[in-house]
Amino acid sequence: MRSILSLSAATVALIPAPPVVGQGMDMPMHHPMPAPKPEKAASQSKKTASPVKKAARTRKSATAAKPTPPLQVMRSTDHSPPGHEQHGPPAESASPSARPAGDAVTGHEMPATPAMNHVMPVPDAPSMEHKAMGDEMAHVMTGALGPYPMNREASGTAWQPDTSEHSGVQVMAGNWMVMGHAVLNGVYSWQGGPRGGHKTFASGMVMGMAKRDFANGNALQLRAMLSPDPLMGKSGYPLHLASGETADGETPLVDRQHPHDLFMELSASYSQRLSGQDSMFLYAGLPGEPAFGPPAFMHRMSIMDSPEAPISHHWLDSTHITFGVVTVGFIHNAMKIEASRFHGREPDQHRYDIETGPLDSTAVRLSWNPASELSLQASWAHLKSPEQLEPDENQTRWSASAIYTMRIAAEGLWSTTLAWGRRTSGHENLDAWVLESAVKLKHWTVFGRAERTQNNELVSAGGHHGPTYDVGKLSLGAVRDFQVADHVKFGVGGLYAFNLVPSALEEAYDGAPKGAMGFFRLKIE
Repeated sequence: MRSILSLSAATVALIPAPPVVGQGMDMPMHHPMPAPKPEKAASQSKKTASPVKKAARTRKSATAAKPTPPLQVMRSTDHSPPGHEQHGPPAESASPSARPAGDAVTGHEMPATPAMNHVMPVPDAPSMEHKAMGDEMAHVMTGALGPYPMNREASGTAWQPDTSEHSGVQVMAGNWMVMGHAVLNGVYSWQGGPRGGHKTFASGMVMGMAKRDFANGNALQLRAMLSPDPLMGKSGYPLHLASGETADGETPLVDRQHPHDLFMELSASYSQRLSGQDSMFLYAGLPGEPAFGPPAFMHRMSIMDSPEAPISHHWLDSTHITFGVVTVGFIHNAMKIEASRFHGREPDQHRYDIETGPLDSTAVRLSWNPASELSLQASWAHLKSPEQLEPDENQTRWSASAIYTMRIAAEGLWSTTLAWGRRTSGHENLDAWVLESAVKLKHWTVFGRAERTQNNELVSAGGHHGPTYDVGKLSLGAVRDFQVADHVKFGVGGLYAFNLVPSALEEAYDGAPKGAMGFFRLKIE
C-alpha cells in the first residue's frame, strides 16, 4: 500500500501545473500578491504529507486563489487621476477569457511603469481622507484645466514650468481635494531722498482651492484669494519709480505702490477632457485674471519671496485683479491658446468692495511648455478705459515671457524669469523689461530683480502724464526660514534696492536714490 501511495505522488509531481493567468498581467506590479488559501487535510491521518504532495497542493491553491481587486494608485510618473486617459498608450492587458473568475479590475487598469516609488492611494481611498499631503501629491495630480501636472498652474489660467513648487496643505473632503496656502508679511520700507519715505505695513495673501475630478476626466475647480493689503491704507507704501492707480480718485500715486484689494480672486473653472492630451476649459472670476502676461509677480517662483512690488507691474500683470472676466481655452499637450473678455477698468481706491462693469476688453494668450523646466507665453490685450483718472483713454498691451525653473541639490530650486511688456496709449509706445531670479535651498532663499521701464507718470505736466523717462531698478535680497511647526514656517529677510534715473530726474530724486526693506513672514503650506 505504501508503495502505491509513493508511486501516485510521483505521478502527480510529473504532471505540469496549469499556468497562473490574469494576476501578473492585470494586477499592478506594486500590489501584493494574494496569499494562497490553506487546504484542509484530505483525511484526519496524523501522517505528514510528503514534500512532493505539498508542492502540488501549493501550485493548485495558487492557481485557484481568487485575486483581490487591486488598490487604485497615483504614481509620481502619472499626471492624471485614476480612470483618466494617460499621456502614453496603456499597457496591454490579458484578454477577458484569460482572467480568473471574479477579477474586478475592469476600468481601473493603470499602465505598467518602471517607477514604483511614491505610490499613493487615490483621493477617495479611506486612508487619505482628512490627511494632509505635501508637494509630492501636487506632482501626481492633474491640473484643473487639462491633462498635465498640477504644478504647471500658477495665477489665473497662467502656466509656469512643471518643475515648479505647488505648495499648500492638502486634504480630501469626500470627492473634493481641498488646498490652503497663506503668506503674511510684516514689512518696513525705507526709500531715501526727497521723494522717498518710510512705512511699516502688512502684505501677503491667503488662498483656498477646492477641486473635484470626475470619472470622465472633467474637472471643476473653485478658488479664492484674499489679501491683507488694504490694512496699509489707500496710499500704499513708498517705493521709488512705482506709479499707477489713485488713493482718492483725484491724485495719481507716484513713487508709491498701491495696495491690492481684499478680494484678489473669486473664481471657478470647468474643464472638458477631449482625449489623453486635449481639453477645453471655461474660467470665470469676479475678481479674476484674464489671459494676459506671465503669472502675477506674487506667484512667480523667481520673485515671490520678495515683498517689493515690481515697477513694471502695470506693463506685465496689473490685470491680475480684474472685476469681471470670462476665459475660454483649448489645450493640446504642451500648448494652450485662450481668449478672455473682461472689464478693463483697474480697481478703484475702495479696496474692500467687489466692483462690477461690462466685459468691454479683450485678451488673447498663447502658452507653450516645450520642456518640464521651461514655460513660454506671448499675449495681447486691448483695454477700454483702464485708468480711472483718464476715462477716455484706451490701451493696447503686449507681453512675452520665458520662465525657467530647475531642481538643484536635494531640496533646492532655481527659477528665472525674463519678461517684456508694452503698453500703447494714443501714439506712444512704452516698454518694460524684467529679469528676475531666485535660488531656493532648504532654509535660505536668495533673490534678485533688474527692471527697466519707460514711464511718463513720474513727473506731471499739468495732467496725469508728463515726459517719458527711461528708469531702472536693481534689487537684491534674501530670507531665512525656520520650521516652527508642521506646515508652518517663520522667515526673516531683507533687501536693498538701487534706483537708476536719467540726469533730467537727478535733481528731483537727489541723485540715484536707494531703498531697503526688512521683513518677517509667516508661511502656511
